[in-house]
Amino acid sequence: MATIEDVARLAGLSRTTVSRVINDQPYVTEEKKEKIIEAMEQLGYVPNSSARRLRSQRTETIAVLLPRVTNPFFGHLIEAMELKASEYGYQVIVCQTHDKKQKELDYLQLLKTKQVDGVVMTSLANQWKAIEPYLESGPVVLCNEYMETEQVSMVHIDHRQAAYDATVHLIEQGCNRIAYSTGSQETHITDQRKQGFLQALNDYKLVFPKELEINGALDVKDGQQVFSFLQQQAQRVDGIFTGSDEVAAGIIYAASESGWKIPEDLAVIGFDNQMISLLMAPAITTIQQPVDEMAKKTIEILVGKIKSEEYRLEKQYVYNYELLKRKSTERLNIKESAST
Repeated sequence: MATIEDVARLAGLSRTTVSRVINDQPYVTEEKKEKIIEAMEQLGYVPNSSARRLRSQRTETIAVLLPRVTNPFFGHLIEAMELKASEYGYQVIVCQTHDKKQKELDYLQLLKTKQVDGVVMTSLANQWKAIEPYLESGPVVLCNEYMETEQVSMVHIDHRQAAYDATVHLIEQGCNRIAYSTGSQETHITDQRKQGFLQALNDYKLVFPKELEINGALDVKDGQQVFSFLQQQAQRVDGIFTGSDEVAAGIIYAASESGWKIPEDLAVIGFDNQMISLLMAPAITTIQQPVDEMAKKTIEILVGKIKSEEYRLEKQYVYNYELLKRKSTERLNIKESAST
């Protein structure tokens, strides 16, 4: 692989002169520039972009960390962020963490090595104390995810209240043995959702058997396995709160294949109002987040921090959500229609 020294040797010029041309600096004649460019082409030399970025200090690039790109919620979020970032002249790179602590820290190194100007984190695998040191190198904004800290700006809905409202809806539809499904046990969001779920049960004097908590469910296939688990319970489960429309869809599909009626036998609630929630029969009751608004605000905040270099200014933006009530939970309406 050719080096800058090879280019200088072939062009018959100093390394410093070659460096000036590569970095578009003044005081180099056109004749020398042409010699250097010709030498670079002959050798197939490509300048070290990382080194150039370290010198310029600005990359006009933002990294967005997310758990998995196949989740439609994050796909929507990324698209909205990219559109807003382009308005400011920024590019977006997507970094998939799979909720792995080390992978998350590896991507944060992009900020430390000045390969990106700022980072958006849509989920958190690490505790804040592991992330906080990276603020010395640039701004971080949380979108969707949030935590108890005063050092970072956050854009999100109230996941605790959303889970509470969804669970109350199941109870009001006559469910009294309700299961809880989540993708991960370790994030602040899943903790907040679980708190909301348990609070609703407590307020209505319902018991939550620990065995009805299902972790690690992420997609449609997992949803099918969740239903298989529910089907094996000695005491019938009549409702389930899930953290994903994909999981809810898998549950409904498997339940229907097994002869269960939705929602008469099992009421199902998803989360995020993904397209699949409308395509299922019955359509899935779900929580809708204002994804476009959250994405735009996140990029607006991050670019502002990059320009002002005030990386630790904190402000929290909590957006409203909507519980979209659909056929997958309308048990009382069905009963009322049957009795009239």
